[in-house]
Parts: sequence; C-alpha cells; structure tokens
Amino acid sequence: MDLYNQKRMAADILDVGMGRVWMDAEKAEDISTAITREDIRKLIADGIIKRKLQNGISRGRTRAKDKKKAYGHRKGHGSRRGAKGARMLGNERWVNKIRALRKRLKTLREDGTIDVSMYRKLYGRATSGEFRDVSHLDAHLKTKRS
Repeated sequence: MDLYNQKRMAADILDVGMGRVWMDAEKAEDISTAITREDIRKLIADGIIKRKLQNGISRGRTRAKDKKKAYGHRKGHGSRRGAKGARMLGNERWVNKIRALRKRLKTLREDGTIDVSMYRKLYGRATSGEFRDVSHLDAHLKTKRS
C-alpha cells in the first residue's frame, strides 16, 4: 500500500520532515482512505499519525570523559594540542604559583617556623621568581637550617 501522499501531507501539516512522520501500521487501511488534508488532520487528532521525537546527540560519553579529565586523567602527551603557553597562559601559571608560595610562607610564619624578618626576605625572593614551586621553597629552607 502506497502511503506516500498521506505521509507528505502529514509532514506538511505537522511541520516536520517526512522521516519524522509516524503512522500506525495496523491502521494503514484507514490512512489509505484519507485523501484530503482535512482527513489527515482528523487522523492526527485521533493519534493514528504522530510526529516522532527529534533525535539529539548524546552527551553521555562526553560527560564521562570530562569527569575523568577533571580528576586528572586523559591529559597525557598524546592528548595535548597546542603549545604549553596555549594550554595555560604564562600569567595564569605565575598567579597560581605565587599564590601557593605566599600561602605556604604565611603558614610558616603563623606556626613559628620562620620569623617576620625571614618571612619578608623570602616573600621578596618569591615575588622576584627565585622559587620554582612550594617544594623548591621548602628545600631552600631545609638547606638554610642545616
């Protein structure tokens, strides 16, 4: 049974493509007798012809990947695109580093490991870029003590 014209009219009435028109296979005889747009509208109202839901692209896999990336996985050399400066700006890297160093210096001063004058000296050295990271600062303090 050729229901092409009925499907075409239904698609036009439902304002979708022909691929998104669903017709009840058991009511094919009733559909074939519908020759006017009014007949098609009646079948749509009765639920014999319906509009199929639009297909979307699932983000499930992307969400799972993003979760792993947030944890620190999937970031190896093979996954990297762009130069080091493109992945994280130099200024951003500096801000992260200096904040960590200043936080460490503050805790050392508060727990009495270093006095205020030593804190000021180390603070200035950190600002001038002498320490690579917190562990470098700790190593420097260890060598000064021994």
